[in-house]
Amino acid sequence: MKLTLTLATLATAAAAANQFNGLSYNPKQLKTGACPTVDTVRDDLSVLSKYTNQVRIYSVKDCNQGEPVLRAMENTDWKVQLGMWVSEVESVYEADRNELVRLAGIFDFKKHVTAVIVGNEAIYRKEQTSAQIAAKVRDTKAALTKLGLGDIPVTASETWPYYDATLISAVDYVNVHAFPFWEGTPIEGAQDKMFVHVHDIQKLAGSKKVVVGETGWPDAGGNYESAVPSLANEQRYMKEFICRANLEKLDYIWFSAFDEAWKPVTNASDVETHWGILKGDKTPKFASPMFDCKGFVPSTKPSSSPSASSASSKASSTPSGHSNTGNSNSKSSDTDSDSDEA
Repeated sequence: MKLTLTLATLATAAAAANQFNGLSYNPKQLKTGACPTVDTVRDDLSVLSKYTNQVRIYSVKDCNQGEPVLRAMENTDWKVQLGMWVSEVESVYEADRNELVRLAGIFDFKKHVTAVIVGNEAIYRKEQTSAQIAAKVRDTKAALTKLGLGDIPVTASETWPYYDATLISAVDYVNVHAFPFWEGTPIEGAQDKMFVHVHDIQKLAGSKKVVVGETGWPDAGGNYESAVPSLANEQRYMKEFICRANLEKLDYIWFSAFDEAWKPVTNASDVETHWGILKGDKTPKFASPMFDCKGFVPSTKPSSSPSASSASSKASSTPSGHSNTGNSNSKSSDTDSDSDEA
């Protein structure tokens, strides 16, 4: 009996060490980028269930991915943050909005949908202004309220230099992206750099909650200035960010779930296919536990806040994420746009 309890306790501890608040997820098929089916999503979620019970997608309309994701989550405890892709073409947002409304009439949003995210770094890409995104956030909120779903938080995702008072006034919470890697930060300073951005945004947000909508570190590819991609650095940043986020009660979505071989390499560093916690064959990159916060002590090194102009370049024109949507480019400051996600 004692042995059984001990083993159960160890298993629980290991599971807790592997738990992420949520993972950025592109439901497109990993090797080819083909559109998802309910079965392929179910298989992905089965693998990811060891690490989290929440994913973020970047569009409900691109590849019609919203429906298979929600269908695969039926009769489960899975949660999803539904994305709506926004570009300079207004009909793209309108198509996602219409699809969101349609899906709300079919699926149990109150059980499975934890947030709706309008746009992914569209301001960074100069495809929208903050006022335009704010208007779309309010429009989406009104549409959900009309359906009796007004309690579902609606926000927008932007990199830290582009989240301004206009956008903050419209969102239910601030969903910010920051990537010390894309600022060319050496791994030794990444934790400090990240939390400078977090604390600056929290000051700007006032009473509104701040969530990190994307952050991560690649394990392979070319260096970006002083930032070096490697398995060791990915795991170090993972531990330092997540353990400190837990201490500060900061919610986050880790970028990302899987390496995605189909993503184009179009950004300044050929890292776009190397952000996952799992390889393209869905096996883990790291031994369990992926990170362990026992005894973690956060850095207290003072750091000055860099100007917005120091943000890295990131372009991602299609719905995806971290450049997750599928067309990824470099992340801004960089978070890749989840435009690869779409």
